[in-house]
Amino acid sequence: MDLPVDEWKSYIFQKWSLLPKSIQDTISTADTLRDIFLHSSSLLQPEDEMFLKSLSRGYLVGKDPNAPPFYREEGNKKFQKKDYMGATVLYSKGISHAKPHSADISLCYANRSAALFYLDEYEMCLKDITRAQMHGYPESLQPKVTLRKVECLVTLGRLQEAGQTIRDLESNFAAKPSLAAAQFQILQRNLCRLKMKVQERENLTASFPATLTKAFEDMDLREENEQIPGASSSVSLCMDPLKGRYLIATKDILPGELLVKEDAFVSVLNLGERPPLHHGVESKWDTQVTNGDLYCHRCLRHTLATVPCDGCSYAKYCSHECMQQAWDLYHNRECPLGGLLLTLGIFCHIALRSTLLARFEDASKVIRKLCVEMTNKDMCSPESENLAQTPSSDLGGESEKNGKTVKTPVPGCNLNGKYENNYNAVFHLMPHTENHSPEYKFLCALSVSALCRQLETADSSKPATAPPAWCSELSTWGVAMLKHMLQLQCNAQAVTTIQQPALSGSKENSVSNSRQVRLATGIFPVVSLLNHSCSPNTSVSFISTVATIRASEKIGKGQEILHCYGPHRSRMAVAERQQKLRSQYFFDCGCPACQKEKHQAAVGPRWEAFCCDRCGAPLQGGDILSCGSTSCTEPVSRDRLIPRLQDLRQQVGQARKLFGSGQLERAIQLLLGCRHDAESFLSAEHSMVGEMEDALAQAYAALGDWQKSATHLQKSLRVVEVQHGPSSVEMGHELFKLAQLFFNGFAIPEALNTIQRAEKVLMVHYGPCNDEIQELQKMKSCLLDLPPISLGPSV
Repeated sequence: MDLPVDEWKSYIFQKWSLLPKSIQDTISTADTLRDIFLHSSSLLQPEDEMFLKSLSRGYLVGKDPNAPPFYREEGNKKFQKKDYMGATVLYSKGISHAKPHSADISLCYANRSAALFYLDEYEMCLKDITRAQMHGYPESLQPKVTLRKVECLVTLGRLQEAGQTIRDLESNFAAKPSLAAAQFQILQRNLCRLKMKVQERENLTASFPATLTKAFEDMDLREENEQIPGASSSVSLCMDPLKGRYLIATKDILPGELLVKEDAFVSVLNLGERPPLHHGVESKWDTQVTNGDLYCHRCLRHTLATVPCDGCSYAKYCSHECMQQAWDLYHNRECPLGGLLLTLGIFCHIALRSTLLARFEDASKVIRKLCVEMTNKDMCSPESENLAQTPSSDLGGESEKNGKTVKTPVPGCNLNGKYENNYNAVFHLMPHTENHSPEYKFLCALSVSALCRQLETADSSKPATAPPAWCSELSTWGVAMLKHMLQLQCNAQAVTTIQQPALSGSKENSVSNSRQVRLATGIFPVVSLLNHSCSPNTSVSFISTVATIRASEKIGKGQEILHCYGPHRSRMAVAERQQKLRSQYFFDCGCPACQKEKHQAAVGPRWEAFCCDRCGAPLQGGDILSCGSTSCTEPVSRDRLIPRLQDLRQQVGQARKLFGSGQLERAIQLLLGCRHDAESFLSAEHSMVGEMEDALAQAYAALGDWQKSATHLQKSLRVVEVQHGPSSVEMGHELFKLAQLFFNGFAIPEALNTIQRAEKVLMVHYGPCNDEIQELQKMKSCLLDLPPISLGPSV
């Protein structure tokens, strides 16, 4: 949730509406961000803070000693049902609430190690065993986890460690004659089995396959830009009085070339839909799986074995190292404010974290800069933010002053003309203060002010925990946080990832149903230099907190490097795109795609076309549609077709629910009926037709009927190609799914052909270290060793 919770927004908007008009005018016409902040914060009353605290208390972010036994018990239920993934998450929730060096945390770690073992996550399992022992795992249960440790070591081929662990365990048995005879016999049998397993593996050591490692080297830029670290030497930074800073190609660029590789200056994990808890509910402990349970809160890496903060239950990390780094950089200040930050939203959280990180970049220098610039009368105007007002092909413009040519630096660059990923670059991102509504600025200012007061309270109780510069200049940092909140509406970058739930229940025959989801929100100063196009020439992807931008098509020398801010021509009609860009980014798009579609508004995109029920030709027109054929003279009203489309969409949704509940045959019959109905009024390239074919492919894949599944997915693929293009990232993901279907059906020629097509497309957008590309390469290697068995002709 980017903005504060609805209750706080409604409360502040009502407070604004009740202010005298003179005060509203004072804030609305304020010349500087500092004036906006000071005028607004003076209106924050104790009752406002009390209401905000009541909202914040709705989030369970502290450590509840009663939670670990609950989560451990719920996890055990999942474990008994062999839902090891569900059990792992529940054990992790228990760990996050347990105190260090307690029986609760050691038991949860040990139980999670068992679930991870059955998920074949042996390295993670070993780490959890070590953590359980470090936190005081009971001596009487040690042999159980030690045997599990040996199993992992043997499986990983670490035979010397396994042998030593067995010898240590035998020594412990000999030293404890009090061990019950039955228990001793069970342990002895397990030890004998493991010793035999070690001996067998030792004989196979020479043929033990090496662990596959990702080649992150391919993510490195071939030649880094001297003036824009993190960008390729193939691009250059320019300035324009109308569109500000932008990047152009300094030479011809081929599809797939890496143009930008930039780590986020700051990022905050999006925990997903997580409504505040309310008193009186049956259980206050949430068992829902969120991003916060599966991704590191610092580096955003996916993990099944999170390590929690020692002081709160909501911050979790992939390792102790990440936890310590986060603590040193910012979490030592954020930890006691978890409920407040969740209430105020991600934008406010990023604003705070940005200023906390700025402390490590010569805080006194930053503060002096803030004091000067925040009191600049023109700080709220676009002229002050676009300091260079003349176009230039280099890093600055030139102007005449007293008869001399003066070179004006580009905002965000240092004195040497270098644009770096640092707080100076973040500070110079445009807040568009003049474009935001007075109510929105008031909401942001009061939210930041409330946060500052909580920081002051924390500083007064623990004066030694904060650097003097931060404490003494908190009002200045408050102005900076307000600026960052206003910047984020136009400059926040959604960090996305591909999530791939299985279509079929079988682990061995699972088929990807990948979808792109928002994982976090971050600030990337270099990425922010790219201007928008509804049909961009680049593709953005993420690994951890690192954004990579690749050319998605050939870019000629001198051509601008363009990025899509969200409204894409393949997902939205031109009117919807213009409205979205105008309301969020404050500009009207004039890209070639928008210009072209404005002149073709009556035709509409092919993936939204209705068809004539007599001849099947696409219908054209506004409210009244016709196919243009002389034999089909009867027009049809759009208002008659829209309800049919809505009904069809509702039935497909119902079919998906049947599919989700395991009623596959009923789902298939309903989808086949929908498809028959669609043929009478929807174009074969309509997006709804593609959705139905994709749903049928999922259903048949779940039944293990790979041939029928592939047939329907190929029909869906045609719609994807029409809507997104043959070289689009969406096409790449669909080809990956089709390759899996052919692979599972042992259709070797078809699979190899599809793998090649998928690799070619995905390589352009992601590069060779992408998970799907590596999976495709594994499938290809496996198929080349099999005899050809045809699944049937491709459709």
